Amino acid sequence: MQWLMLVVTFAVMALLQRLVRSLGGPLEAQATLALGCVTLLAFVAGTVAQRFRIPRIVGYLVAGYVAGPAWLRLIRADQLQVLSPVSTGALALIAFAVGSELTLDALRGERRQTVLRIAAGAMIVPFLAVAFVVLTVSPWFPLTAHQPFRDALVVALVLGAMAAVSSPTLTWAVSTDVDASGPMSRTTLDVTVVQDLAAVLLVTVVLALALPLGSRGTVAPGVATHTLLILLGSIVAGITLGLAVAQYLRVIHGQLAWVLVVAALVIAQAVRLLGLDAVLMALAGGCALRNTAPRESERVRDELKRCAIPVYVVFFALAGSSLQTGALDELWPWVLLLVGLRAVGLWGGLRWAGRHSAVGADWVRYGWLGFISQSGLALTFAAVLRRAFPEWNISLEALVVAMIGVHQLAGPICFHWVLRRTGQVTVEQGKGGAHVGDTPGTALQARGKDGVGGGGATVFAGGSSM
Repeated sequence: MQWLMLVVTFAVMALLQRLVRSLGGPLEAQATLALGCVTLLAFVAGTVAQRFRIPRIVGYLVAGYVAGPAWLRLIRADQLQVLSPVSTGALALIAFAVGSELTLDALRGERRQTVLRIAAGAMIVPFLAVAFVVLTVSPWFPLTAHQPFRDALVVALVLGAMAAVSSPTLTWAVSTDVDASGPMSRTTLDVTVVQDLAAVLLVTVVLALALPLGSRGTVAPGVATHTLLILLGSIVAGITLGLAVAQYLRVIHGQLAWVLVVAALVIAQAVRLLGLDAVLMALAGGCALRNTAPRESERVRDELKRCAIPVYVVFFALAGSSLQTGALDELWPWVLLLVGLRAVGLWGGLRWAGRHSAVGADWVRYGWLGFISQSGLALTFAAVLRRAFPEWNISLEALVVAMIGVHQLAGPICFHWVLRRTGQVTVEQGKGGAHVGDTPGTALQARGKDGVGGGGATVFAGGSSM
């Protein structure tokens, strides 16, 4: 029945899109219809993916890609442009949920040593591996084949910096999707946040060094300062938003869902009008709320977990539709090389981190797979690189975006495997486990009441049951 629903949804979506386009309706109306069809298709695809013990968000991404401009064109590029505030708002809610999970405990005592050492291994070794190999093969690398050594050094440093970026939003999405609980999932989330904050400084430093290193005209003047202002401005704006939400929730205790919607819209408009980064802004806002108003933050976390599935479907379906694979037609060997180098660097970095007594053996064996994912902030960096290097703007961005697309699809699968391997999945997917469609947290609560998993009614997003 699920496969039949998937095929029928495809057919109905295609017929409706053809009908609306033939009538020549407004672009906004076509985009709204496309959003509804793609999200329905993604939900069914996520259900099918879960039957095969694949994270649902991978199903959402694949469904969006199949329906998107790269394949069936059931949702077009101009419609995706109209829907960009919706996608940004959904991403902001996910990042806000991640921020609301963060406390200063991760940077205290022995836990601080563990987080910082793992973060160092997950950033330094991939950075050095990618930069060294790109510099070594620069005479044959497409972007540097006919460039002087100094420009090859700049490209190597930039691609190395991109290898150090991870994705806390994808990490949190996979963890909540399977109700993962344990030190591996928690520490991975903390490390990815530290990685993103450190990546802000790393990318800024690389851009500052690129100006004197590169040949004349290679780097746009002032790009490092502009990038630092944008990224730090995103953090400051996020903290301000978090404090405002905390003050509001102290006074008014109801309408929490509308507060989150308004916060998401504020972040989406700040991104559109000011060029701020949605992930950093929402992370800072959620962290500020958690550490200044713990009681209100608890209510926000519960609400975000309750509506997690609809937010995931919308964001990852649109993210899948926006995946760009054009660069793979010509650059696929180089994309695979860079992806492989980053994976090897993560493996080596976690083995180095495992020499410390505070880092357990599981991190050495499996931990590196939890940092494969890349998403929101990495895409912001890709846009920054396009503006920073006018000589390679389109080619460099296309290469980086193709790498991010591979990591975006492979990362959740790898992290889900790690969680299962280390025994931290509390919702068993597929046969004999929780019902497909369970909202994160509901299956665990059901087992707490009934003593067994998989019993009772199937609970869907939004709290309804069937």
